[in-house]
Amino acid sequence: MSADVLVLNRNFYAIQIADWRRALTLLYCDHARVVDDEYRTYDFEDWRELSQIMATSPSGFVTTPTFRIAIPEVIALKRYDRLPVGEVKFTRRNIYEHYSYRCCYCGYKFGTQELNLEHVLPRSRGGKTDWSNIVTSCIPCNLRKADRLPVEAGMKLLIQPTKPKWQGSASLVFRAPVKIKAAWQRFIDSVYWNSELEP
Repeated sequence: MSADVLVLNRNFYAIQIADWRRALTLLYCDHARVVDDEYRTYDFEDWRELSQIMATSPSGFVTTPTFRIAIPEVIALKRYDRLPVGEVKFTRRNIYEHYSYRCCYCGYKFGTQELNLEHVLPRSRGGKTDWSNIVTSCIPCNLRKADRLPVEAGMKLLIQPTKPKWQGSASLVFRAPVKIKAAWQRFIDSVYWNSELEP
């Protein structure tokens, strides 16, 4: 079973997407409340009782030997009222998304199977594997550049290596590799309208 749950802070601001196990754990440990369509909240016992009379649940149910409980679509943390501060993790997915699945040499868009991570300064020459030296490159451009500097290969970077800026909750919600549920939309809209714009 795979069901994602939108996690809000205490002020109902979207901060994370969690899997159903984590969401039910937070609910059971009294760290969170379920939020319904009318912004009513339920603790674990209330939600468990309500689940007994539900005919269906959009995310399904978890059944134990003694009861069944609906997987919530949205939960709100009870005490956490801040927004997470952090950096974009240096992962293959985030690198591909940062460069919009484009080859930084030819500028064309490709699928993940046709892209490589490319060291601008080759590792054999001391190039580091970090945001300042890694770009995405299609396989033909990667083979053409080989173990040389772009200028030595007669190539030019159309997109320079950069470190992406942390976008707060907008990053967590909009960049997550999950399907956006209808029940999340009002909270995502809040992130959209209340996120600080870049100058």
